[in-house]
Amino acid sequence: MSLSRQSRAYLTIGLVQWLVDWAVVVALSHAGMLIEPANVVGRVAGAMLGFWMNGRFTFNGEETALGGTQFRRFALMWVGTTILSTWALGAIDDVIGLHWAWLAKPAVEFMLGVIGFVLSRHWVYRR
Repeated sequence: MSLSRQSRAYLTIGLVQWLVDWAVVVALSHAGMLIEPANVVGRVAGAMLGFWMNGRFTFNGEETALGGTQFRRFALMWVGTTILSTWALGAIDDVIGLHWAWLAKPAVEFMLGVIGFVLSRHWVYRR
């Protein structure tokens, strides 16, 4: 699959993931949960969907696989990006407030999504 086709598929699946993630974060933090644990729960919800969909559709090919090795790599990448995302949203919440953290989440996740695309394409889903 070409880079442009992979990019479009990753972006489409990423938007679905992000909507699930963002909705969970807003719902939980609006209900009183701190932004940091709400962000982790939201990212878990989006990640499980994204791991399967990207492995099945975006990065599916002869040099790739969707199995235990790929899941362990994905989990390592996910932990790293979740730490960065949670730290960033927590810092924004502390400095300028919860509503700004909600608004900043898409930008934070987009930046981490670019990193995730490169790692997924060249490492996570490789055999």
